[in-house]
Amino acid sequence: MRSKTKLSSVLFAVVVLGAILLKGLAQINRKPADPLTPTHGIKSAEEVDREWQVSVAKFDAKRDSLIAEAERQSHEGPYRPDWETLRNLEIPQWYKDAKFGIFITWGVYAVPGAVNEWYPRNMYRSGDPAYADFKKRYGSLENLGYKDFIPKFRAERWDPADWVDLFKRAGAKFVIPVAEHHDGFSMYDSALSDWTAMKMGPHRDIVGELATAVRAAGLHFGLSSHRAEHNYYYDNGRSIRSDVNDPQYASLYGPAHTWLNDPHFIAYNEWDWVSEAWTRDWLARAVELAENYKPEVFYFDGGIGHPAYRRSVAEFAAFYYNYAAGNNFPAVINFKDYSMPEGSGSRDYERAMLPGIMASHWQTDTPISNLSWGYMEHDQLKSADSLIHQLVDIVSKNGNLLLNLGPRPDGTIPDDVRATLLEIGAWLGKNGEAIYGTHPWKIFGEGPTQIQTGFGHDADTKPYTTADFRYTAKGPYVYAISLACPADGTASIQALGFRGIGYRIIAANLLGSTEKLEWSQSDNLLAFKLPKSYHCRHGFALQIKTPDDSFHQP
Repeated sequence: MRSKTKLSSVLFAVVVLGAILLKGLAQINRKPADPLTPTHGIKSAEEVDREWQVSVAKFDAKRDSLIAEAERQSHEGPYRPDWETLRNLEIPQWYKDAKFGIFITWGVYAVPGAVNEWYPRNMYRSGDPAYADFKKRYGSLENLGYKDFIPKFRAERWDPADWVDLFKRAGAKFVIPVAEHHDGFSMYDSALSDWTAMKMGPHRDIVGELATAVRAAGLHFGLSSHRAEHNYYYDNGRSIRSDVNDPQYASLYGPAHTWLNDPHFIAYNEWDWVSEAWTRDWLARAVELAENYKPEVFYFDGGIGHPAYRRSVAEFAAFYYNYAAGNNFPAVINFKDYSMPEGSGSRDYERAMLPGIMASHWQTDTPISNLSWGYMEHDQLKSADSLIHQLVDIVSKNGNLLLNLGPRPDGTIPDDVRATLLEIGAWLGKNGEAIYGTHPWKIFGEGPTQIQTGFGHDADTKPYTTADFRYTAKGPYVYAISLACPADGTASIQALGFRGIGYRIIAANLLGSTEKLEWSQSDNLLAFKLPKSYHCRHGFALQIKTPDDSFHQP
């Protein structure tokens, strides 16, 4: 009986050993998993998010430290991480007075310089022009990916002082570079990522160097973060063979969750997966930017409107406003749509014109290009004429214009962009008194031309006529700004007739001219004739002196 038991044990051991050997041989002969294999519909949202979390785990200690700092600071100062206190923000006077700023969309996406700044996302989207362009110029996505553009982004000719000199001559009062676009490549020295301009590509702290140059020139400095959109940005890459599927690049490409977007791009109606780990990382990165660069404007793109960000956005807003107050710099957050409540910052209407005066100060951001926010090799620019008129219309309605440009990958700004900026600056040099430091008058303007309102229609307004005027006010003056030049030098303004304003005008002068302006006020209008020597371009501005500035409030 014992011998049979012993024999059975030996046979069992042989079988087990054989199975182990066979399994080992199978593992030796098995090919390694293909890292490019499409993962969409294969890996769950939790799985791909976990891969991203593992890829950035080495930054956990720093991230936790920044979040702890946000928690502390968000409760120390006049604000708390609740919208009841945050919606009582007093927007800084400097920001309301500035009127005109420069936005800079610059990053690795400038290397291909084609289609638009969403090239990084759409190069993985079969059927998209960016996908076709990549295939034609660079080959298969099985061999290269967006990461391979980084070494070509060198900024070898970048001179931040030259940029700032140009912006100042253009008449801008504040400058906002994109610190991180949707692509996930940080243009600053971050302790939370290896994919930064300090550690790769230019090996320079782009945001830091620009901040120093901007402040040295006496301008205000802000920055923007588009990190929230990075959560889904590369999702198309999961549907094809590409490096987006490779876990070793998850720290660049992020979780690449499927973007379940609203048809009208309203973030609070989106349903894509956003984990708590992601919003914590978003918060830490925003805190890092605020502490390291002390921006006076913190611009967020629309992605923070996704419901998953509500708590983190409130915490950051309280932290940022308390931090700014403690460090003596008046600050404001720019937010899109309804991603933050009214009164908690300055709402930004992307590429949009508004129909009338807004009670709260607001902003429009628009690109100088008609094709892209980033650099385009063969670009089409808006005219200086249209941009000046847009600025005037926005200011008359209590807003700021943030004008965007896209530099080349070497850091230079194209000549046609420079020329357009300088043309705007020349007009502001003559007429800036009617723009800077003003507030809306009782009405924003008059004239037959109807603007096109809503997202994406900022360039759709028909050419203005000599009967189109916009108004601003400051001290004892009302400013009437024309949106076209009269061929014979004569024009009239109905709103400034005696019956319209109820008082007699004391004086009327033409900004940018030392010659006497011929004018007369009747019951129904103010009529005038420009001096023959005056060269009108893009319109002109009249300074109207009135007996009492109490008439000027909107």
